[in-house]
Amino acid sequence: MSQNRDAPSSSSNLRTIAETFRLTGWISFWIQLVLGVVSGIIVLLFAIFSQRTGSPSNNPGTGFGVFLAVCGLLILGGGIYLGFRYTRIGNQLMSSNPSNRPRKAETLQVLRLGLWVNLIGTLVTLLGAQAIVGTLVARSISPQAVTTQLFDPNRIISGLDMLVVQANINTVSAHFAGLVSSLWLLARINRSS
Repeated sequence: MSQNRDAPSSSSNLRTIAETFRLTGWISFWIQLVLGVVSGIIVLLFAIFSQRTGSPSNNPGTGFGVFLAVCGLLILGGGIYLGFRYTRIGNQLMSSNPSNRPRKAETLQVLRLGLWVNLIGTLVTLLGAQAIVGTLVARSISPQAVTTQLFDPNRIISGLDMLVVQANINTVSAHFAGLVSSLWLLARINRSS
C-alpha cells in the first residue's frame, strides 16, 4: 500500500524533472546559439577585414588571441549540443516505457560533461580576451611619434578591434549560460533524490 502512495509522487517528481530538463535545455540552447552565432559573425568579419586593411600581424586581435577566441567558439559548439541534449533527456524521462528512460548515472555524466565543456570554454575564451585586451592596452599606451610629426596608423584602436573584444564577452556569456543550466539541472536532480 505504501508503494501505491509513492508511485504517484515518484511519477510527479519524474515529470517535474523531465519538464525542468526540457525547459532549461531549450533556454540554454537558444542563449548559447544566439551568442555564439553573433560572436562567430564578428570574428569572421574581423578576419575578413583585417586581411583587407593591411598586414594581419599589425592588428592586435590577430594571432594568439583570435586563435583562442575561435577555439572558445568551437568549444561553445559542444556546449550548444549539450544544451540540446538536455532537451532530449527531458523527452526520454517523459517516456511511459521505463526502459526508454536514461539512468540517473548517465544523466549525471552528461551534466558533468556539460560543466567541464563550459568551464574549459570559459577558460580558453578568457585567455583569448586577455591576449586581445593586453595587445590593445599596449598599443594605446605606447608613445606616439609626435615629435617627428609621423603618424603611425597601426597604433589606432579601431571599432573592429573593440568588436572582437565584444565577441569574446559574448562567448564567455554563452559559456556562463551553459554552466548555469548544468548546475541548475544538477541541483534539481540532487534535490529530488
